[in-house]
Amino acid sequence: MAGSMAKRPNGRWRARYRDEGNREHSRHFDRKVDAQRWLDGVTASVVTDSYVDPKAGRITFQQFYDDWSTRQVWAPGTVVAMRLAAGSTGFTDLPMKSIRRSHVEAWVKRMDTAGLAPGTIKTRVNNVRSVFKAAHRDRVIGRDPTEGVPLPRVRRTEHGMRIPSPDEVGRLLSAADPWFRPFVALCAFAGLRLGEAAGVQHGDVNFLGRQLRVMRQVQRAPGSHIDVRAPKYGSERVVFVPDGLITLLSAHVAAHPVGPEGWLFTGPTGEPPHQNTVGYWWRKTLRDADLSGIKLHDLRHFFASGLIAEGCDVVTVQRALGHSKPTTTLNTYAHLWPTAEDRTRKAAQRLMKVSVPRDLADYLRTGGP
Repeated sequence: MAGSMAKRPNGRWRARYRDEGNREHSRHFDRKVDAQRWLDGVTASVVTDSYVDPKAGRITFQQFYDDWSTRQVWAPGTVVAMRLAAGSTGFTDLPMKSIRRSHVEAWVKRMDTAGLAPGTIKTRVNNVRSVFKAAHRDRVIGRDPTEGVPLPRVRRTEHGMRIPSPDEVGRLLSAADPWFRPFVALCAFAGLRLGEAAGVQHGDVNFLGRQLRVMRQVQRAPGSHIDVRAPKYGSERVVFVPDGLITLLSAHVAAHPVGPEGWLFTGPTGEPPHQNTVGYWWRKTLRDADLSGIKLHDLRHFFASGLIAEGCDVVTVQRALGHSKPTTTLNTYAHLWPTAEDRTRKAAQRLMKVSVPRDLADYLRTGGP
């Protein structure tokens, strides 16, 4: 970078430099020391590889997003989520270099006031943050204005998670309409997400081997249409299912013959059931079971908690649920695994059981002679 200073006829100082593209940039100052300080700052940014073209930041947030988003490899759901987040900011028409932390804070405040859940706000901010990070990497802006912006506190997983009891799951299965009962069972005893259960085909079930391949998911598309795609985060997997679930699925296939496309569950048009259709039948099942406050996704938590209670390790639970990595499983269900205190207590109890004489064991069991 070549820089220079010169005193103008009007007494002011002009500092100028040429960037790596040989484009000239200049500013005028009343004092020579200020001109030199500006040039020194530009030089330092070049040396530290943090230089930003002053003209690049004139592009608006929307213009940058429209260009950048076309180059991203996103799933259809991500496209919708990113567009929703970017469009909700309120600063889409501002130049990128003019967007301040205060603009982001005001956006977060509006979402909080509107009653959006803390988790939803966090997701939207993270989506918009990815736009600013891309702009920073492209040297459109010098810093990310979302950095350090405080967000509403998200409830700890153990406090926000609702795990149905075995009795509640039994009541739900009893109350469900016959065609919907195996759908509920797939969520409760195989840990399938709503879209994964809707996308099961007859060929995915190995009835003799008691295995279920999770190969696809059904997602809601605009209007009343559906979109069939791979499971989220590439979570294709094989779930080892219990005999009772195989029996239930076999009875379902016998009562509801599978069509040419092989869908285990179908809506009114012969396609896999739309999310709204499943929602209707789930709410009906809750009412008929005289229960409330349970989401269909809570059955997935029920499945995970059962695996953990039976002593399954993190990797086993991760694979059964289709999580992309073990840390996801731990972040969600760490509070369900036994603590060191629990394991110590159980181990000591087993030692007592095999070591204490029979007469003393009877005393400990009954509390007296």
